[in-house]
Amino acid sequence: MSPTHSAASVLAATKALLRPLVRVLIASGATLPAVVAALKECFVEVASRDFRLGGREPSDSRVSLVTGVHRKDVRAIRERSHPVSTPRAGGVAATVVGRWLGHPDHLDADGRPRALPRAAFDALVAGVSKDVRPRTVLDELVRLGLVEGGEGGAVRLLADAFVPAKGGEEMLAFFERNLHDHMAAAAGNLLAGPDDRRFLERAVYYNNLRPADVDRLEAEARTLALAALRHLNGLALEMQQAAQDDAGAGERFRFGVYFFRAEREADGAAPPEEKA
Repeated sequence: MSPTHSAASVLAATKALLRPLVRVLIASGATLPAVVAALKECFVEVASRDFRLGGREPSDSRVSLVTGVHRKDVRAIRERSHPVSTPRAGGVAATVVGRWLGHPDHLDADGRPRALPRAAFDALVAGVSKDVRPRTVLDELVRLGLVEGGEGGAVRLLADAFVPAKGGEEMLAFFERNLHDHMAAAAGNLLAGPDDRRFLERAVYYNNLRPADVDRLEAEARTLALAALRHLNGLALEMQQAAQDDAGAGERFRFGVYFFRAEREADGAAPPEEKA
């Protein structure tokens, strides 16, 4: 992996990327020393995994050399054990909603999600995870206002997607996973060689627009995005089920969309851009 940009230019771009994240960190009470400690761990982890020579795991000394992290800190970080995470109701619930919206057996003739008898709902949850009880998932979806019913009757889905509660744990999980994969795609493209495959990572942007016009554009974007997400959800679910016994089915993907609006130089946003 050869550098394609200078450290100074990458650091300048990183400052712009970090501003929204720093807002979240300060709002959550995270201080600079805690962030620096976490950043040290990330430097050591990435150097150990992605900067190997001849496929061999680098020594503590080499990791220290390429990261600038002291060798004693490198050793301490690499010796720490990380507990294996267990399934959370929120993550299972999101998958349940996705399968409900994507599987033909759970949709009516118009493609809308059907109300499911409680037994069918329980089977849907069991098909996602046997480590979380269906009742727990049902209670979580009811709490989020995504379903109704279930007390001896049918369970009805009330939303077009899993939308986590504002400020809830699920929102933080999507914040982590969505932004990680988006940045991983952009970083992969930035570091890609001439013959390397590049990820889809595109945006359309304009400035000097009236607020009412941006309202209209945002509404249109939401409609188009939902149609694309629902189509890919159904297609991916069909492919996943067809590949259940395929030993080569080991890849994952994430397709996402976003819409951001702000005053041209307000709220710590990136510098104004010319229209596409």
